[in-house]
Amino acid sequence: MEKDPLRGNATISMSYPASYQAVDDQVANGEQFRTVSVSSDDDMIDITTTGTVTERSIHQDEVSAWHFMAIKYSGHSGGGVTIQGMQGESDEIPGIGQYDDFHTIDWQRDIARDRMRHRYIIKKKQDSIWDLIKGAHDAWSGWVCVLLVGVSTGVVAGVIDIGASWMSDLKYGICPQAFWLNREQCCWSSNETTFDNGNCSQWWTWPEVFNQSREGVGPYIISYLFYIVWALIFAALAASLVRMFAPYACGSGIPEIKTILSGFIIRGYLGKWTLIIKSVGIMLAVSAGLSLGKEGPMVHIACCIGNIFSYLFPKYGRNEAKKREILSAAAAAGVSVAFGAPIGGVLFSLEEVSYYFPLKTLWRSFFCALVAAFILRSINPFGNEHSVLFYVEYNKPWIFFELVPFIGLGIIGGIIATLFIKANLYWCRYRKTSKLGQYPVTEVLVVAVVTAVIAYPNPYTRMNTSQLIYLLFNQCGISNSDNLCDYNRNFTNVNSAIEIAAAGPGVIKAVWLLVLALIFKLVATIFTFGFKAPCGLFIPSLCLGAIMGRIVGIGVEQLAYHYPHIWVFSGECSTGDDCITPGLYAMVGAAAVLGGVTRMTVSLVVIMFELTGGVRYIVPLMAAAMASKWVGDALGRQGVYDAHIELNGYPFLDSKEEFAHTSLAADVMQPKRNETLSVLTQDSMTVEDVENILKETEHNGFPVVVSRESQYLVGFVLRRDLNLAIANARRTMDGICGQSLVLFTNTSPLQTSGPPPLKLKKILDMAPITITDQTPMETVVDMFRKLGLRQTLVTHNGRLLGVITKKDVLRHVKQMDNEDPNSIQFN
Repeated sequence: MEKDPLRGNATISMSYPASYQAVDDQVANGEQFRTVSVSSDDDMIDITTTGTVTERSIHQDEVSAWHFMAIKYSGHSGGGVTIQGMQGESDEIPGIGQYDDFHTIDWQRDIARDRMRHRYIIKKKQDSIWDLIKGAHDAWSGWVCVLLVGVSTGVVAGVIDIGASWMSDLKYGICPQAFWLNREQCCWSSNETTFDNGNCSQWWTWPEVFNQSREGVGPYIISYLFYIVWALIFAALAASLVRMFAPYACGSGIPEIKTILSGFIIRGYLGKWTLIIKSVGIMLAVSAGLSLGKEGPMVHIACCIGNIFSYLFPKYGRNEAKKREILSAAAAAGVSVAFGAPIGGVLFSLEEVSYYFPLKTLWRSFFCALVAAFILRSINPFGNEHSVLFYVEYNKPWIFFELVPFIGLGIIGGIIATLFIKANLYWCRYRKTSKLGQYPVTEVLVVAVVTAVIAYPNPYTRMNTSQLIYLLFNQCGISNSDNLCDYNRNFTNVNSAIEIAAAGPGVIKAVWLLVLALIFKLVATIFTFGFKAPCGLFIPSLCLGAIMGRIVGIGVEQLAYHYPHIWVFSGECSTGDDCITPGLYAMVGAAAVLGGVTRMTVSLVVIMFELTGGVRYIVPLMAAAMASKWVGDALGRQGVYDAHIELNGYPFLDSKEEFAHTSLAADVMQPKRNETLSVLTQDSMTVEDVENILKETEHNGFPVVVSRESQYLVGFVLRRDLNLAIANARRTMDGICGQSLVLFTNTSPLQTSGPPPLKLKKILDMAPITITDQTPMETVVDMFRKLGLRQTLVTHNGRLLGVITKKDVLRHVKQMDNEDPNSIQFN
């Protein structure tokens, strides 16, 4: 008990509990004093006592570590005592409310904590100018954070695009005047009007560096060797950096991002080392000529940036549920800069990766994607006037009959996608269970060498995948020298319409090379996706579809040329104009395969028309995407990302799937009816008892009951919070020992002797979500999906029976679907 005399009239400012109601006049030791206490939600509490203060006594309240004040006074001279208070003196114990690695967050608790924090800030705004500024900062911090994320994502994407294009061209040659320029930039200063295979005199191929000619057997072998050596160097660097500095930087990252956004904690997955190594690694991996893309990893990179910036704003950095709003916006920015498709990025975040997507997150995602796209456009890494990746310049209307081949492309795309997913999953499962998984760098090097050796002889697999897609999307014009445009056309007038014509020998050869390229790309992507280097799936999927679509498009075009009087062609093709556009088929085929692989629909169509600028082809794209999804869903239940989530055993509860079984909560809860439940009592256990329960069990939390006999529920406390609170009490409070009572109530213990009690009511969740044992599991699964629950308590007539955790629900869903329930690995 601390005392200090305070004579006469006075104003005392005190931190005070907002829970007590008693105002008692008592007499003790012959001296009158008044105990003043507070019950109000207001920040400023005024209680006035008349009389002269003779002494003030302060001590820590027996119940909850709040300050408690007794004021001694005598006479009634009109003096006053004002007490102000909102919160107790005890600051939060460091780490309380945080989560362990590989644990699920409690959305309800985190959102409630943010609401309380927000209400407190709103009330404090009237106090002073400084509090008003703090309130304004809190209000705009979300927009500032997504602005910073958008700017940084745009800059990083620009650096990656420039670096990847330079290193990719390094496999073919070098610019001697300025080695840091890629082939296209090197040739900008050239006065030549035509380039041989894209090469100008300013750009030296590797044979020319060694004083050889460009053509011939010797130069071909030199070019071949340099291609393989550079591919090997880039792949080795990418895999080694990942292994040494950031193991989480491998793969695409989207399955893990989906899981993290659903409320799972993976510490380090969105850290600064992962950001740096993934950014450098994806440049190297793409430059190695491997069958992968940088677009999926861009989502991971953007989310790393979002996670790092969220720590500048405690509102987001200290609250896992709020942080996921920033991560959703970052995912949108990632797709925005990957394809130059800001609207598609927002829809991708909404449809594919986000779990919790309130309206304000939609607005912020839109703003973040817009800023990122603007910054990337300002950097202009592609060096052209278009911010989109594969801009198409044709604008021909499509014939109504063409919907039939478009839907056919959708069906073929769904079949190719299902083949890829099943084969890739089989290989990834083999990698996990065999010795192959112990040699990740060796695997990357072997895949890189085999890819380079097979890819070089075929010009369509040798070139950069993005260049190949652009070539397949393009329409044949006067200046095109590729075999794909070897038609028997006679260009007399530059401005005249391009006539439909018979395919020349170059087109036939190109089709055969494209068939080989399709087979090679499919097999290479199966072995590449999922190995221990950064690798995305968007570009390889688009490439597979574009190859398939271009082949079908050439077939339909030749059909229209040779049989123009068939009724389906007679109207549009009888004039001899180019009525069939093979590039459009490539675009639709690309959408079909990507849709089949990822199971995207709305966001895919928007990404595709933003990617190409072909707005008038929305209906063909929609038809192909829908057909592809239906075929994919019929042949295999999951898209590639969901399949990899399941393969890794992440606790992801898919909100798109339905639970159609008739089980009850009592069938799923732990423990079963004949087993004992680990609980804490509200006021009859010692610190030693609690520590023993913590040692003997591995549960992540414990229900608190009135007593073991009654089993009436009081609340729920987390293991981590218990450990932290006990450790903190032993460190900071005198007298706390194994025999100290642990109290989760407001009532004080009756005995006065013995060690002081440990009051832990502030870490107790007084309003845990509860259900009865007869609740259908269909309802329980819906609660876990829509409320983002971590666990729910099962009661019967108010008495506690058991607990259902997210892991229990996932295992039960697996069991009902006749799958292995033990594949769910994490808490």
